[in-house]
Amino acid sequence: MFVIHNQRRTTSELKIFQNERAYENAHVFLWLIKDTSWCHGWRALGMLMILPTLTVQLHLTWSSRKDVHEVFHSVAVACWIAANAIWMTGEFFYQDSWRPFAQWFFSAGVAAMVSYYAVYFRARSSSG
Repeated sequence: MFVIHNQRRTTSELKIFQNERAYENAHVFLWLIKDTSWCHGWRALGMLMILPTLTVQLHLTWSSRKDVHEVFHSVAVACWIAANAIWMTGEFFYQDSWRPFAQWFFSAGVAAMVSYYAVYFRARSSSG
């Protein structure tokens, strides 16, 4: 289980990661294992890595919910990982017939980023 120390927890609690950045870096490692497994055709490992990779990203997304500059990016990454997981599953087991479902998640991630940057650049141009 991944644990990040925060002020609500006691100082004696076991911390696996020193800070959120270390947690994010560990997440990248999970993601690389998932995608490397996909690339090599290692079905069991690739499928196994979907759950921890997506779970950690959803936790990171939830943790960033109060920071508008982070949450849109986190949602886009969660959509990207979900899309990759769907695409990978389709390639492994369903003759790549699940790609249209993956496209919806990729599109949702792009929509999150377009929404963020449309507001960000609009606000930036009005302030300056």
